[in-house]
Amino acid sequence: MSDRYELFLTCPKGLEGLLIEEAVGLGLEQAREHTSAVRGMADMETAYRLCLWSRLANRVLLVLKRFPMKDAEDLYHGVLDVDWQDHMLADGTLAVEFSGHGSGIDNTHFGALKVKDAIVDKLRTPTGERPSVDKLNPDLRIHLRLDRGEAILSLDLSGHSLHQRGYRLQQGAAPLKENLAAAILIRSGWPRIAAEGGALADPMCGVGTFLVEAAMIAADIAPNLKREQWGFTAWLGHVPALWRKLHDEALARAQAGLAKPPLWIRGYEADPRLIQPGRNNVERAGLSDWIKIYQGEVGTFEPRPDQNQKGLVICNPPYGERLGDEASLLYLYQNLGERLRQACLNWEAAVFTGAPDLGKRMGIRSHKQYSFWNGALPCKLLLIKVLPDQFVTGERRTAEQRQVEREQAQAAADEPPVRQYNKNGNPIKPAPAPAPVVEQARLSEGGQMFANRLQKNLKLLGKWAKREGVECYRVYDADMPEYSLAIDLYQDWVHVQEYAAPKSVDPEKAQARLFDALAAIPQALNVDKSRVVIKRRERQSGTKQYERQSAQGQFTEVREGGVKLLVNLTDYLDTGLFLDHRPMRMRIQKEAAGKRFLNLFCYTATASVHAAKGGARSTTSVDLSKTYLDWARRNFSLNGFSDKNRLEQGDVMAWLDSCRDEFDLIFIDPPTFSNSKRMEGVFDVQRDQVQLLDLAMARLAPGGVLYFSNNFRKFQLDENLAARYQVEEITAKTIDPDFARNSKIHRAWKISAR
Repeated sequence: MSDRYELFLTCPKGLEGLLIEEAVGLGLEQAREHTSAVRGMADMETAYRLCLWSRLANRVLLVLKRFPMKDAEDLYHGVLDVDWQDHMLADGTLAVEFSGHGSGIDNTHFGALKVKDAIVDKLRTPTGERPSVDKLNPDLRIHLRLDRGEAILSLDLSGHSLHQRGYRLQQGAAPLKENLAAAILIRSGWPRIAAEGGALADPMCGVGTFLVEAAMIAADIAPNLKREQWGFTAWLGHVPALWRKLHDEALARAQAGLAKPPLWIRGYEADPRLIQPGRNNVERAGLSDWIKIYQGEVGTFEPRPDQNQKGLVICNPPYGERLGDEASLLYLYQNLGERLRQACLNWEAAVFTGAPDLGKRMGIRSHKQYSFWNGALPCKLLLIKVLPDQFVTGERRTAEQRQVEREQAQAAADEPPVRQYNKNGNPIKPAPAPAPVVEQARLSEGGQMFANRLQKNLKLLGKWAKREGVECYRVYDADMPEYSLAIDLYQDWVHVQEYAAPKSVDPEKAQARLFDALAAIPQALNVDKSRVVIKRRERQSGTKQYERQSAQGQFTEVREGGVKLLVNLTDYLDTGLFLDHRPMRMRIQKEAAGKRFLNLFCYTATASVHAAKGGARSTTSVDLSKTYLDWARRNFSLNGFSDKNRLEQGDVMAWLDSCRDEFDLIFIDPPTFSNSKRMEGVFDVQRDQVQLLDLAMARLAPGGVLYFSNNFRKFQLDENLAARYQVEEITAKTIDPDFARNSKIHRAWKISAR
């Protein structure tokens, strides 16, 4: 066999430039870049070294033969012509991978089958012994690449992909591959920083991939040192003595590296479910002395072991796949930017993201950007020097001013407190220390305009809300067409719903405006970003608006008209409290004394709780959802109401049809459409209104009142109803000032017998 071989090193798209530098450093000659690959010449020792030491390659392919190929017969005979007895035994196992198309082969499975047939036919013995296929752990893994009429037949020396180091048996939802993580570290300058004794922190470490790859680089550990099964292990051309020599050298280097004082490498992860898997991965890599993982939010991670330590903050924040997801992550990126500015001065930072626009919202400039691919997703690596002149903030204090403030704060902290006494000899309680200055990212022109509108609305509506004792109200409802949001205050929480932009609007412009608005909300409303919940409202059908979107299960108690109610701001599109129906609920509370109250399509039964508060003789609430009836039960319990309050699960139309009770006060607020599996047919409020109201009016006691409301904007009340009942539209009386700009939020009628 030849002493020199042609090698192909495959890699993720975008890593070719880094891989060629690495491969040349490991001995590859005549190296050239290809798409997702590097090609060159090497001896067997270099081939082994590339397998052992490449942090970036996926596979090391040793080319056995190149030949022209016009059709499947050329493929078969070209592979058959190889001396396969020099490479594997007749009773061995193999797997074949085929890539490319053309020359009459458009199906990779067919191409792989022809390659396998040729190898098997070449090695079949007179007694019928022949190789078999093993796709998981074959003796040889053969690869054939078809490129513009040329077949390149190779032996895969790697076996399993080199990115599988063996330490990461547990991973999170969207992990980076190990070789991509290593590439990001190299591009971020970590080898230089580590050589200088620098530290590394990952504030969103997941299961610790960046941490382990960084420690292996710093400790000079070959990334595949612990791998036991290779693609060359059963290859007849394998030179075990040469391999053992290289492996022993790598082992000695690792032992020497681990004997050095460990660098400070720390990871922080908000999700408690990932802490132990991350620590397990670190332990499997043998790096527990170098790496520590803690649970903590982005805004609380502390990267500096001491004031003089410098290093690299690196992270791969989530970036979402939909615009709505990205919007909800804006504050995460802002928190990261704030933490870098506050705690990481003079450090370097590297943020790997598939949403560069979010990266721009951190309030700190990147001095360099690199393009990468995470699978099929284009991404950017933002490199940042955490220096004051890179900050994009609302305050433009100089570096000298910042340093003076830091020194003053430190001096104040070091001084023992001075006890003071009043004229009676009693100690005076010291004033609280001033809060540290937290610089906020400067708003764009559009963001500032939006903030001004929010502050104006808050000033006007805040006075009304305080006067009326309203704690939950809408402060903004698409007042400005460019910023199509609904923003509601729930005490000290902010609930934001983004209306989907029309298809005529440029998605990039819509996204930029959304980010401007979201950046303005905490500043304009003076709330912490952690108390802003963001959702996207699109055109809904059926019961989609009532479906669970999250599973945090976090309920907040709010007050309205003397009753306490539970809202859930995170798990559903709606919160459990329709704010626009506040006047209707208050009307019901005032009229309910001594009456039998019926609430159809009751949702979380907030109107029923108001009726109970108003002294209703009894309440009956009907809904198809067990989830919302359980929520309703909690609302009743929260107010101490238990007796005389019935909760009925069922299809409203069927329930009314079988009901024989009478009620003095009825409230109906149906969905526009409903097609639940638990009901017969599909409910359509426009089509089914007459049947619904006739059934409900049949249950209305003499002298009783029925209130009917819905939020279908195109709804028209059937004219025939006015001929049978006394009908009065009361929409204007059921809309408070916070919904005055949106008079079509709902329509409401008062209906009674003639």
